[in-house]
Amino acid sequence: MNKLKLQLQLEQFFLEDIGDRDLTSGLIFGEDQTGKVVFLAKDNGIFCGKDIILAGYKVLNPAVETKIKVKDGDRIEKGQVLAEATGPVSDLLKGERVILNLLQRMSGIATKTSEAVTVLNSSHTKICDTRKTTPGLRMLEKYAVRSGGGFNHRYGLYDAVMIKDNHISFAGSISKAVKEVRSKIGHMVKVEVETETKEQVLEAVESGADVIMFDNRSPEEIREWISSVPNGILTEASGGITLDNLSAYSDTGVDFISLGFLTHSVKSLDISVKVTVE
Repeated sequence: MNKLKLQLQLEQFFLEDIGDRDLTSGLIFGEDQTGKVVFLAKDNGIFCGKDIILAGYKVLNPAVETKIKVKDGDRIEKGQVLAEATGPVSDLLKGERVILNLLQRMSGIATKTSEAVTVLNSSHTKICDTRKTTPGLRMLEKYAVRSGGGFNHRYGLYDAVMIKDNHISFAGSISKAVKEVRSKIGHMVKVEVETETKEQVLEAVESGADVIMFDNRSPEEIREWISSVPNGILTEASGGITLDNLSAYSDTGVDFISLGFLTHSVKSLDISVKVTVE
């Protein structure tokens, strides 16, 4: 995770929430009143977000001391103490909501990713995410996927070529689209092609794609079509895959399965904060 970017993001998140001041805490507590907050798991799952706690309170007040009791990717249980922070009560309360919101969401994503990896139960096929992330939170959400045992797909439109159905329609064919991008990109950039028919798979192979995606295809179709893909080309399945049918794809032979639900509709893990005033 880019910690410089994280700090800048946290500053913006705090500014959104605090505005000019925390009116409630500022009126009740003096600057010299100290206390401790304890982060507690209220459900079982996978923890993710230690840097949110560490960096978050440092942004608000470097004097706040934090102790993290678990590591990102650790399995946690209901009632378990996850972290503690000690310092001025006003600063502890200013940061509570923003830090907790991010912590719960990232842990929820890590938990759902871990569940998907377990359901798939494959030594070959890897679970990965998509670009269906919350605007502004992509770095954090993709980090959470990794913490849950998954892998990252491209980060955005800028780091890989992905030729989808609309690109193919406008370009005229897969061959024309691949030829056009190959004439302009550097040798470090991979080209992925989305396919919906066996004919498209064969055309993508012939065009020299680095990755071929089977879009909204059944396990049976993938098992049949993948035999036409040389070993040097990676394969991916995406679309219409849920936790309920994920295990059916475990023996298809694909290298990756990308799941949008890991980030776009995940439930946050329940975590709470308890306060002790000194």
